[in-house]
Amino acid sequence: MSFFFGLFVGITVGIGLIMGFVRSENYRSKRRSELAATVSAFSKMTVEDSKKLLPLDFYPSWVVFSEKQKLTWLNLELTKIWPYVDQAASELIKTSVEPVLEQYRPVILSSLKFSKLTLGTVAPQFTGVSIIEDGEDGITMELEMQWDGNPSIVLDIKTKLGVSLPIQVKNIGFTGVFRLMFKPLVDEFPCFGAVCYSLRHKKKLDFTLKVVGGDVSSIPGISDAIESTIRDAIEDSITWPVRKIIPIIPGDYSDLELKPVGTLEVKLVQAKELTNKDLIGKSDPYAVVYVRPLADRMKKSKTINNQLNPIWNEHFEFIVEDASTQHLIVKIYDGEGLQASELIGCAQVLLKDLEPGKVKDVWLKLVKDLDLQRDTKNRGQVHLELLYIPFGMENAFNNPFAPKFSMTSLEKALKSGSDGTEAGDLEKAANQKRREVIVRGVLSVTVISAEEVPATDILGKADPYVILSLKKAETKNKTRVVNDSLNPVWNQTFDFVVEDGLHDMLVLELYDHDTFGKDYIGRCIITLTRVILEGEYDDTVPLDGAKSGKLNLHLKWSAQPIYRDST
Repeated sequence: MSFFFGLFVGITVGIGLIMGFVRSENYRSKRRSELAATVSAFSKMTVEDSKKLLPLDFYPSWVVFSEKQKLTWLNLELTKIWPYVDQAASELIKTSVEPVLEQYRPVILSSLKFSKLTLGTVAPQFTGVSIIEDGEDGITMELEMQWDGNPSIVLDIKTKLGVSLPIQVKNIGFTGVFRLMFKPLVDEFPCFGAVCYSLRHKKKLDFTLKVVGGDVSSIPGISDAIESTIRDAIEDSITWPVRKIIPIIPGDYSDLELKPVGTLEVKLVQAKELTNKDLIGKSDPYAVVYVRPLADRMKKSKTINNQLNPIWNEHFEFIVEDASTQHLIVKIYDGEGLQASELIGCAQVLLKDLEPGKVKDVWLKLVKDLDLQRDTKNRGQVHLELLYIPFGMENAFNNPFAPKFSMTSLEKALKSGSDGTEAGDLEKAANQKRREVIVRGVLSVTVISAEEVPATDILGKADPYVILSLKKAETKNKTRVVNDSLNPVWNQTFDFVVEDGLHDMLVLELYDHDTFGKDYIGRCIITLTRVILEGEYDDTVPLDGAKSGKLNLHLKWSAQPIYRDST
């Protein structure tokens, strides 16, 4: 009996041990799998992920999250070899920059050349380097450089009147970021086929001009003309997206050259709540819009006199060379007649944030300086409509700004310019061949309702109604009055015959009906671009000039485009 009892106990304990071992192994296997998954997740973490998990205050002092690595070692080596670098670089700069200066030479000068050029004894300092992922095709490096040098640069200029002047460039201060691209990657040493270099970002460029033995300011116009020439030459010859290509291994590197990749259609709609720069009256605002800060590519709007809430409704077109890095810049100025204009504020839009082929309607807050991270002062806002069209996408949707014949002309211009014609020439060719587009049709506007209308009487109610008008056509309609409501419902539809849809705009003004008149509450301004592109859509638009409130609308468009020669 004891034998069977011992056998039973032994089997039971054995099975228990086996089950326990299996359970333990399964648990260990599960823990190993979870640990492997955790390690894998940590390996994919970015710096931003780390910052979200644990605030910077909890990290030890030796942990530094920086995208740029310090280059003390490079600065030390550069200081040692600077005399040799100066000699080689001075000759390179002289031979490459002189033709550019000649290209941008002001009309008041007959010649502009270097008579002396050395970079001095102070070497530049590299303050950081970062590596940008560029797929498997190449490596991109950005070097931040600062230089407060003591170069000896003398320009020999001759005026149209035959006067010869030696102009010295002094007190140069420069801070910027240079981009180096090593591509394509190849199997043979040094593992890349060519090097592209460009000035990615110019943060500061200061210098003074002085006539050797005199004062340059004594000759009217000379100082400003030469300074403008130098800045324009730098912007157009080396500033990104322009790049210089140095072949390392023989081959065809035409794919690395600067090429236009698309067009950006910009409608400057309006601005609101601009800072008043005038002591008497109001500012006279105008806008300067550009992608690259070149004189022939910057667009200027008309000036709206005595107005802090101007409406421009102007359309501009720009060539885009690198949608991943370029910006659209808008600067609002107060026109001062014969005096220099005063900057009210500026704003920018990253082109990479635009969805190709889709209109983006944006309000941008104006700031004093685009390099400032924060600007607490309210300088106003600017309203833009943006449409980015990559080349090759023109026929994928109906672009009213550029009908098919116009894009075909542009494609022909691009084809004829594939031998190295600059993008500016292509833009001029395209604009010369473009005909004016007149889009006529019927706009149906349904004013559905309003929400959160501000109270206008002592009982906390309002009697709202809406006046609809086309700004260019000067046609108007009016909804009925809804009494004692802050959330009125109208559901009224109005049809407008539109003669020029691309250059007209719909204005909706909300009023409070009063026994003795009417009280203005706020307004909405809507361009017709989106409804022309989409045909029909619903929208909720906030009221400008009101503490609260928004209009719910339905817009529908039916049109037949009519083309006529702009000549």
